[in-house]
Amino acid sequence: MTKTASGSSAAADTILCFGEMLLRLSPNQNELLLQSPALTVRPGGAEANVAVSLARFGAPTRMATVLPDNALGHAARDEVRKHGVDTSPIVFTPGRMGLYFLTPGAVRRPSEVLYDRAGSAFVEHVNTAFDWDRLLDGVEWLHASGVTPATGPNGSAAAVAIIEAAVRKGVKVSYDGNFRGKLWEQWDGDPPATLGRMLAGATVAFADDRDFALVLKTKFDSPDPAERRRQAAAAAFDAFPRLERIACTLRVQDSVADQALSAVMLTRGTDGVIETQTDAIHLTGVIDRVGGGDAFASGVLFGLWSGWLDHQALEFGLAAAGLKHSVPGDFNLFSAADVQAAMGGGGFDIRR
Repeated sequence: MTKTASGSSAAADTILCFGEMLLRLSPNQNELLLQSPALTVRPGGAEANVAVSLARFGAPTRMATVLPDNALGHAARDEVRKHGVDTSPIVFTPGRMGLYFLTPGAVRRPSEVLYDRAGSAFVEHVNTAFDWDRLLDGVEWLHASGVTPATGPNGSAAAVAIIEAAVRKGVKVSYDGNFRGKLWEQWDGDPPATLGRMLAGATVAFADDRDFALVLKTKFDSPDPAERRRQAAAAAFDAFPRLERIACTLRVQDSVADQALSAVMLTRGTDGVIETQTDAIHLTGVIDRVGGGDAFASGVLFGLWSGWLDHQALEFGLAAAGLKHSVPGDFNLFSAADVQAAMGGGGFDIRR
């Protein structure tokens, strides 16, 4: 089916995002955590970030998660719903809200994340909360990530189950590596095996050579980063026959606030790997890079969902990621028209 540039279509070609929603707590600008008593609370979570961005682009998007049946859970649901996300699949159970604390970086001090999500309603109940086949009815694309299995045994089982159900039902799978070492270290999980089972169902993977080295238990040790990416892509396409595309951003940092971002897509071709790369965009005075990777994934996925060519989807994703760096919080709050305007290089004068 051909979709318009705005993402509309004649049928319900829904994108389902599946993962844990969190509340993010951050200190005042440039402060360390608890340097003063004030904390700003914002909703977030990798898959929710993608859902909000896709909905704002105009794609019919659902969010499936488990939230606590209390004021925090309902507020988190309401926050994504106000951006146009269909939240009807969300399940409420007794329990607590998952949290994370972000201390934003400054100058040459990197940002730091502290998780507090053990025993959350999602972590405790996600593996029994859904009928996977029913959840995927009417869905064209499923977006999931490596965060979910890192949360524990229930998250691992659920992440594998929903992707295997998607494969059975002919649903295309968007997989974001999102490796979270701090979470995996808290229990005796098996990241290579679990993430490998997820990748086995993926249609597109937002991942780089480090992700594939972990899953395939090998090394890509060329001194040339571009060659490492090509080696990893060739190995991944060989190991995972369903995988069609791999995309990732490439970041060069002069400081926390001054960065350059480009992107690359590697596509399975009949005669080998086809590589598409963008020029770099320069980001000076970065406000908040958290969620930038999710904005990139949502932009590329929106392009693929819309039937665009690889280079169009990649450039749209990069522009979306660049815009996300300009606003605080996890969510990318821009429309498809905003992203396309940024791609046009129209300058930075005030729009009147």
